[in-house]
Amino acid sequence: MKRIYYIMALLLVATMAQAQQQEIIDSCPKDTVNGEEVYKYQVPKSIGLYRIGINFNVSQSEIVRMNPQLKERGLHYGETILIPTGKKIEKAEKKIEKVEIKTEAPIAQPAIAPEVKTTVSAQAAPEIKDTVNAQPVVAGETRTIELALMLPFESQQTKRSSNADKMMDFYQGVLLALYELQNDSTQYRLRVYDTERSERKVAALCDSTELDSVQAILGLAYPIQIERMAEWCDLHKVPLLVPFSDEIDQTGHPQLLQFNAGDQQEADSLCSWIKQRNMNCVAIEVREAELAASVRTLRKQMKAAGINTSALALRELMNDSVVGVLSKDKENLIILHSDKFNQVRLALPHLEALKAAGYRIRILSQYSWQKETINLPQVYTSMFTEIGNTEAYEALWNQYFGNTHASDAPRYDLLGYDLLNALVQYLDGKTSYQGLQAKVELVRLGANDGWQNTQVRIVEK
Repeated sequence: MKRIYYIMALLLVATMAQAQQQEIIDSCPKDTVNGEEVYKYQVPKSIGLYRIGINFNVSQSEIVRMNPQLKERGLHYGETILIPTGKKIEKAEKKIEKVEIKTEAPIAQPAIAPEVKTTVSAQAAPEIKDTVNAQPVVAGETRTIELALMLPFESQQTKRSSNADKMMDFYQGVLLALYELQNDSTQYRLRVYDTERSERKVAALCDSTELDSVQAILGLAYPIQIERMAEWCDLHKVPLLVPFSDEIDQTGHPQLLQFNAGDQQEADSLCSWIKQRNMNCVAIEVREAELAASVRTLRKQMKAAGINTSALALRELMNDSVVGVLSKDKENLIILHSDKFNQVRLALPHLEALKAAGYRIRILSQYSWQKETINLPQVYTSMFTEIGNTEAYEALWNQYFGNTHASDAPRYDLLGYDLLNALVQYLDGKTSYQGLQAKVELVRLGANDGWQNTQVRIVEK
């Protein structure tokens, strides 16, 4: 009889859990993003991607695909994320309804200098070819280059996030770059758009005549926006330099320029570094953590490069079984399956104990972990160089803005400054640029594909 009661109790608990999950799903509003139906879910306290995935019956990788910002910083309590329902929505034949498109800055313009123009010009744009051929300059004439900056400024939000402050820093860095670039032969005009997280706004821009005179675009933060704008840029032969995302399919998009190196480029650089150091490599599987895409690519490249790797579960690290695969003679590189710090935190004390026991331990870290306390040698990849001499830049910043920078490393204002300069260099036929915080070396991925920055720095810490 007790057994029957026990089974009935289990069934009751399971039924209640299913009902609770269904209640959560039913309470979420739905939306359509890039032809895909999604739930809009506000993250409560004390819940992670694993539990959210269970509740909605969707993988963590699918959630991250729809919310790329989570890859770097993880979940934030109170934020709204998109969760795919698995249902595709066929696009209607009619055009997207006209929406208000702002061609001025989302907030008051900084009083920088009269030479920096952000007004819209009706002047026709010269033709830009599908190459990096420099635009011809006629002696004695002044050419006008019209640029567009598209970022999620969150100007319509009542409470702006720290990311919005970083976008403003990026914007101000762009303005300083424009100020220095103005000269007698070339004048630059800038259009600024708050694209938020909406594909609808980007699609409306593409379907309008707003961008007809624009000769290059910098910005966009989300893959669903980038894909739509890349199609427009290919059609109109307008370069699009993307500063943040590395999850872009550049196949068939010859006008798409990506600042972030892809997982393959980072894996190649790490493999060269590992072979040069002749390291012993150990992979640790972390419970409840999906294998990060970057780690998956690295493991595949290591195998192709003939780098042997021992694979263990986290419990084997915790019960000291890992000692059997560690080397006393070589430095041991520990590759943790996850790129989320809160998922690997449990492994660190055990690795520290192994280091104290005399093993040379180094972990494959992430750029986003650098503000965390990690008492172990690390190695990670970075798209950023050491910050160069910024004395003249800071003087200009203080003269026109004077506010505190919203980020330390990387600094978003320096990124805006560097990438605007790199984009202008590209228009003049140059694919290399050494900036204050970033070095750009653009390489075309295929005959009809986009360009990618190949400058990956290996940082030992």
